[in-house]
Amino acid sequence: MSTYCDVAPGHPFHGPYHEREYGFPSRDDHVLFERLVLEINQAGLSWLTILRKRDAFQAAFEGFDIDRVAAYGARERRRLLADAGIIRNRLKIEATIENARRLQQIRAAHGSFAGWLDRHHPLDKAEWVKLFKKTFRFTGGEIVGEFLTSLGYLPGAHAPTCPVAKRIQRLSPPWMKAAKAAQRRAALPRP
Repeated sequence: MSTYCDVAPGHPFHGPYHEREYGFPSRDDHVLFERLVLEINQAGLSWLTILRKRDAFQAAFEGFDIDRVAAYGARERRRLLADAGIIRNRLKIEATIENARRLQQIRAAHGSFAGWLDRHHPLDKAEWVKLFKKTFRFTGGEIVGEFLTSLGYLPGAHAPTCPVAKRIQRLSPPWMKAAKAAQRRAALPRP
């Protein structure tokens, strides 16, 4: 069975994403918001479709500026629904705008989206899915799992033999830090 690490290298869209983004940790809220929006829009479609439309998404959502998207009203919604460059799904567009508003609240309480993720890390996938469903709109198990894996909060982005995996390990993504902390706790003597 082929993995993403087998098929992505050399592909004009998958290759750069696989080699420079997938599984790499980020602290940038614009990057985190973009990834959440792209994962939501991928639901029911191929990741290649989303990567091909990525530039159009960035333009349509103004560089994934959380505050600008949170301020969108009826005019912006009509503009987005008419934009053939993106996925014109009313539920996904509404979720993007509402999620930007919720991210404003998260930033007010935790300083950043990354700070909120860190506050809850580590959780297993099922716990993350519950948290995301409670916090955001249009976030099911596949969306949450891919979002967190793509940003290094859950393991599994790359095969252990993939050269990119070694580069990511040097960055010590959140899942790796959690695994090391669990190993240290397990090594402590029991009272």
